[in-house]
Amino acid sequence: MPVPLDARDLQTLHIVEISAAFTLLFGAAALLFPGAADNFFRRIELSLSRFAERKHLAVIVLFLSVIVLRLLALPLLHLPVPGIHDEFSYLLMADTFAHGRLANAPHPMWISFETFHVNWFPKYASMYPPAQGFVLALGQIVGHPWIGVLLSDAAMCAAILWMLQGWLPARWAFLGGVLAALKLGIASYWMNSYWGGAAAAIGAALVLGALPRIAKRARIGDVVFLGFGIAILANSRPYEGFLFCIPAAVWFVWWLVGKSKPPMPLRVRIGQVLLPLAAMLLLTAAFMGYYNWRLTGNALLLPHVLNTHTYHTTGLFLWDHKKAETHYANQQFEEFYNGWERNNYNNTWPDVVRVSEEKLVRYGLTYFWVGEFLALPAIPFLFRKRKTRLLLITFLLVTAGVFAVIWSNAHYAAPLTCVVFALAVQAIRYMRNMRIGARSTGVAFARAIVLVLILDTGISVARGICDPLLWPCEGDPSRVAIADKLAHTPGKHLIMVRYEKDNHNIHDEWVYNGAEIDNAKVLWAREVDAEQNAKLVAYFKDRKIWLVTPDSDNTYLEPYTSPDSPRANSDE
Repeated sequence: MPVPLDARDLQTLHIVEISAAFTLLFGAAALLFPGAADNFFRRIELSLSRFAERKHLAVIVLFLSVIVLRLLALPLLHLPVPGIHDEFSYLLMADTFAHGRLANAPHPMWISFETFHVNWFPKYASMYPPAQGFVLALGQIVGHPWIGVLLSDAAMCAAILWMLQGWLPARWAFLGGVLAALKLGIASYWMNSYWGGAAAAIGAALVLGALPRIAKRARIGDVVFLGFGIAILANSRPYEGFLFCIPAAVWFVWWLVGKSKPPMPLRVRIGQVLLPLAAMLLLTAAFMGYYNWRLTGNALLLPHVLNTHTYHTTGLFLWDHKKAETHYANQQFEEFYNGWERNNYNNTWPDVVRVSEEKLVRYGLTYFWVGEFLALPAIPFLFRKRKTRLLLITFLLVTAGVFAVIWSNAHYAAPLTCVVFALAVQAIRYMRNMRIGARSTGVAFARAIVLVLILDTGISVARGICDPLLWPCEGDPSRVAIADKLAHTPGKHLIMVRYEKDNHNIHDEWVYNGAEIDNAKVLWAREVDAEQNAKLVAYFKDRKIWLVTPDSDNTYLEPYTSPDSPRANSDE
């Protein structure tokens, strides 16, 4: 039975239809009138090519341009409102780091504050790797966590340009950086949520950008970039980052043993490259071990793994089978972990097909645009050039890795970002050289590919569309409005969240807090059972206690009355 499309699915489909229409229009124009506006485009391309030769300046300008363009779009694309479980977990991490800590002490009333993707023992902390948390913490210290998102996304585009400069001629590298900025730097959930993949994409770009530079010059600065990139990958997307680094490591060992031409002196390879890189990798391992120890009590136990052992009974990979159900302290966890999560995948071939299709849609809408279909004739040429083999092998290996996992979100494949745009630019280069007889149709098609992306981005901004997928960046502003209202009300406040038993969306969670629970102006707590509720009210007797009911009215706020109290029963 087909699954009905909801309003957001239909809007996404409409976006794709518009992009497809422009692609057909520009493709037909390129085929019929390949020389149209040729002088106009040549003047622009010549100016940009000259500018691209100033490589350092190009990187800086692209970084600043992403920031300026996104700020100019604020009237249409407002500051993102968190809505996904993961976003709140990252924001907790950011708040923890901003307070000068790696983790927080468990709270005696933790059962009332228990929420998704957060560990409570041995420490109260996010389960995620720390890279995104450091980005958000930087933003919070400056003024708002989204500032960290803005800076990291702009830095990602700049890092991709820097990486491409090591692989391609300057003008083509600049094109790749601009394409990344247009696709991921304005109307993408990577920019418009607290959940994107910019950190991992930066790490991957540093790794691949450093390799050709080390092969040419073996400068210590490039080795630092390589080591820093590996460290970022290990602390952002460790699984996908590990897969990403395998081809790079093979290439590096091949170069280290002197197989590249011309080979560098052994003392240079050892003294200026291997030893500094080994030192950075040891420091990275030491930091990760210390971080794990502070959060889990075990240097080898990742917070994510601890959370999996504590809450999850489903597998990670397609071949994993479910464990026995676990009992949880609240109904919402029962519905999420024993209900929705276990029903999502049942180790059948139809399930494999369904989750794979889901990945294709999510990854496709995030990394690609419909206009790229015009470059399909150039795809076979990508396999002919020796220089692109490392990129292709990396792409295939990481893609296989992410498709082997049950769960899918586009930023899981974030390490591939620089590879995707490198291959896209190479395809456009090959496309540009194609001709039909004496007609330069390839040039027109290459221009059409870029124009479709420019129009896609412009239309999304004009319509206030934060991402083609829509759901990753559309949080409910009601929770924020209630928190802001109480933040400006004298005293401290505790908000009890009461969900309906039979009408609750398990993805619409309101119980999230920062690092400072006892000192927070506004706290959110889950209504559990009568005994725990009474303990919570007694513990926070100095606070004004309120009730919200998101499932029936997500804007209404009233003084809290226990459902077991005589007054509540009389109201019924």
